[in-house]
Amino acid sequence: MKPRELLGTAQIPGGGELRLFRRDTDFIIALGGNELMSSRLSGSEEALALMTCDRLNTEAPHLLIGGYGMGFTLRAALARLGPKARISVVELVPEIIEWARGPMAELTAGCLDDSRVELVTRDMVRVIAGAERRYDAILLDVDNGPDGLTRADNDQLYSTHGLVSAKAALKPGGVLAIWSAAPDERFARRLKHAGFQVEEVMVRAGRGGKGARHIIWFAKA
Repeated sequence: MKPRELLGTAQIPGGGELRLFRRDTDFIIALGGNELMSSRLSGSEEALALMTCDRLNTEAPHLLIGGYGMGFTLRAALARLGPKARISVVELVPEIIEWARGPMAELTAGCLDDSRVELVTRDMVRVIAGAERRYDAILLDVDNGPDGLTRADNDQLYSTHGLVSAKAALKPGGVLAIWSAAPDERFARRLKHAGFQVEEVMVRAGRGGKGARHIIWFAKA
């Protein structure tokens, strides 16, 4: 197996360091000894977008995606949605976008330059708090899910207060879709207590039904 090549580092607001590696043609973003994402595994991130889009009933939806990552969710949404759609992508770490436009440009495939895309460099908590009945769907793929790894502040997204804020930011009938690396019964109950109708779906990390099991919650406002 070829060794990993370190391509860049990025400081996470509040502490911690992300590292971008390349191994042969694959890219990896890691935090310490944890591999947060890999270009080899995109199935569950794509499912987050596709299954959310399938639950929308408008030709001109406005989606809010929290966390660009490697862009799998964004590219899948763009491929599924029509020309009237709008997608706001929130990414707090500027280097993530620099890597997308730099060493991972081929993987990015120009998705950040799509006319339907708005890039927002802010904290997702603040973006949601400043919105009211604005979005048809909010897609959260932030910090490995409710049991986060990178920032304590991300816990605010998944707290009862954060979920109530997300519900207020959705249009009536809107969908809050949340990706998680693992099941979390307490969080599922928290979604229901926040007033959502909740559907829990198991998806695979890789394409073709392979790889580790991940969870997506679809919470309808």
